Amino acid sequence: MLNTIVLIGRLTRDPELRYTSSGTAVVNFGIAVDRGFKSNQPDGQTADFFNVVCWSRLAETVAEYMTKGRLVAVQGRLLPLHAD
Repeated sequence: MLNTIVLIGRLTRDPELRYTSSGTAVVNFGIAVDRGFKSNQPDGQTADFFNVVCWSRLAETVAEYMTKGRLVAVQGRLLPLHAD
């Protein structure tokens, strides 16, 4: 079974860099991905929003170079919100 996703969108907020108690870097940020078509929703929303987490050296690089509004491509895997 394959669980791979590629998203291209803009950062919705500046990345938040933290470190675990063992010293591993972790960064959280959000991206908005344009759907590419007009929505019939009353609010006219045409984007989907995703939360992204990066670890280790990649986390430090993201925190150093990425800012709100920057266009990014993200490749990774989807994880469930709740582990039942």
